[in-house]
Amino acid sequence: MRSNTIKRWSQIHTWTSLICTLFLLMLALTGLPLTFHHELEHLLGEAPELRQMPVDTPRLSLQQLVDKAESSRPGEVIQYIGYDEDDSNGVIAITAATAGTEPNSSHTFMLDARTGEAVAMPAANGGVLMFILRLHVDMFAGLPGKLLLAFMGLLFVVACVSGAVLYAPFMRRLDFATVRHQKSARTRWLDLHNLIGIVTLTWAIVVGTTGVISACADILISAWRNDALSALVEPYRDAPPLTERASANNLIDIAQQATPGMKPDFIAFPGTRFSSEHHYSVFMKGATHLTAHLWTPVLIDARTLEVTAVAERPWYMDALSMSQPLHFGDYGGRPMQILWAVLDVLTIIVLISGLYLWWVRRYGAAARSNSKEANA
Repeated sequence: MRSNTIKRWSQIHTWTSLICTLFLLMLALTGLPLTFHHELEHLLGEAPELRQMPVDTPRLSLQQLVDKAESSRPGEVIQYIGYDEDDSNGVIAITAATAGTEPNSSHTFMLDARTGEAVAMPAANGGVLMFILRLHVDMFAGLPGKLLLAFMGLLFVVACVSGAVLYAPFMRRLDFATVRHQKSARTRWLDLHNLIGIVTLTWAIVVGTTGVISACADILISAWRNDALSALVEPYRDAPPLTERASANNLIDIAQQATPGMKPDFIAFPGTRFSSEHHYSVFMKGATHLTAHLWTPVLIDARTLEVTAVAERPWYMDALSMSQPLHFGDYGGRPMQILWAVLDVLTIIVLISGLYLWWVRRYGAAARSNSKEANA
């Protein structure tokens, strides 16, 4: 019975690994540069650079920045305004043909908060890093590509778990970290595959799980809109279309009064998928390194500037907010980036060695059998 159980786990490990390996190799190879995306933006010249100006240069009001953003992209409307973490004088603007235009068809650029000057952001609009990111996120296939990668991520997690189950009886015969150098090449690679796999197991499961959650972002955001957000804006269901909206100047002050101790992350304008047709949504975040990734939306009536709701975060949106930076190692600064990169490279070795072991086991045995028959 025990032998049959091991055999079943071995089949699960083999086939889940084989099905997802090529996709995981692509994800691991593209994920490596994305771990250092901030540094690579500067190296590739894709990072926006603001002009040097006196430190006491006054800044434009929020509404002035909105007007500057829309005037710099004639025929487009503002969707989002965000705040750059690296430069307090930088404001991220996202515009599109309509407020509800899907993200891949929008245009992202930076505004100098002091002058309203638009600064290009190649990395956000088709640069090398954006190409790598799209390949990593959806393989340029939109939602179907994301769901396919989510399924491959699930298979990868199952492969990791089944590999751990198989490792326990395997290591009863050997000391931990043993690599039998005196044996055949296949045996040496099997020992290395098992050793690296068990060392990177926890990281692989974490990255695989957060990758699955991130790949389901569109579904989770849609669920939030249809559930939590719809309930909050229900009183506006029969309201006439918004024809004129109030100035955005005081949005941040209003939101901060509603959420003491928090600071703004981005503003979603009426009609976007993070707001409603009748609201500004100011997304506030915590002040600590951990809570900085957790959003609290403040819904503000776009006509009267009255706070209509401070939304509670559903658990799945918390999971999404936490998983994306964790997936790319954005929590611990440079040391965590380096650790993530090392573990990524080790995972690539595990994936390639797994393919090698399967190939040798399947076709090497057949070649040896044919050789014996030929010599008989």
